Amino acid sequence: MAEAPSITAGKDRLFKGAFAVTGIMSTLVIYGLLQEKIMRIPYGPNKEFFKYSLFLVFCNRIMTSAVSAGTLLASKTDIDPVAPVYTYCVISVSNILTTTCQYEALKYVSFPVQTLAKCAKMIPVMIWSTVIMRKKYKGQEYLFALLVTVGCALFILYPSAGDISPYSRGRESTVWGVSLMVGYLGLDGFTSTFQDKLFKGYDMEIHNQIFYTTLCSCILSFIGLILQNHLLLAIDFIYLHSDCLLDIVLLSTVATASQFFISYTIRTFGALTFATIMTTRQLVSILLSCLWFGHPLSWEQFIGAVIVFSSLYARTFLKDKSRSPIPSKDEESTEAIPLKVNS
Repeated sequence: MAEAPSITAGKDRLFKGAFAVTGIMSTLVIYGLLQEKIMRIPYGPNKEFFKYSLFLVFCNRIMTSAVSAGTLLASKTDIDPVAPVYTYCVISVSNILTTTCQYEALKYVSFPVQTLAKCAKMIPVMIWSTVIMRKKYKGQEYLFALLVTVGCALFILYPSAGDISPYSRGRESTVWGVSLMVGYLGLDGFTSTFQDKLFKGYDMEIHNQIFYTTLCSCILSFIGLILQNHLLLAIDFIYLHSDCLLDIVLLSTVATASQFFISYTIRTFGALTFATIMTTRQLVSILLSCLWFGHPLSWEQFIGAVIVFSSLYARTFLKDKSRSPIPSKDEESTEAIPLKVNS
């Protein structure tokens, strides 16, 4: 006897949901662990640290750009730029600075601190959206943003005494690490908001924007490496440490693969489901990093983490409850697809 259409549809949606959750969780959790391993764990018998953050940006963008180009060609989509080239360059510059701040911050703050601090990006996104997009937010949104910020502040300001950075120079390192995270949050908020503006101003495919943005990033990061004299140094390092080369290739691979799962999840289940999965992924990443790399948590950090994730889940739940069955154009416009080209 054939199964009812509703049962078949339910099984199909369950399979798609499992595929999306498994893809996002596995790629981004592995990505986060590899980030920390490359930047904070020494290589070789001489215990040398990899210091060339911009080289990681360069490698990631090369692979993402190549995959995006292949996708555009395979789908027979117009590969010509839709928007003026300088707009892609604006995103590229802010994107490179964002990712560089992210990698550099790992030298001074632990991955759990960085991951939780990323949750505070709500505030810079709201500020940039107000300035660039002229958006308005409800008081509830500001309340959740404040709670998340308070939780992040507790997590950052009260680190465990046993969690020491390999680049540690006391309080100086903490201040510099936090400054890099503030720079990351501000630049990341600008990048996503400007991407949103670009999508609304032009009839643009996702892969078209990813391709030209990452292509510009490849060129700019290559120029930056030449100017800093870091290109040959980075190549020499990975030549001497083949395991570092393997980590970088794997990092670029999972970063690129995550783009597919993110786009697939948002298109299939919507931005709210994606936000819930990403919040869970951040929590899992923190727990795994604490277990894998031995990061102890102070009781203040534990309280801060509870405040942050409780606020994020509550925000997602309440937003889902208040959503009308058929979203208006204004509601749809607030659910911009967050391109994670700066994972």
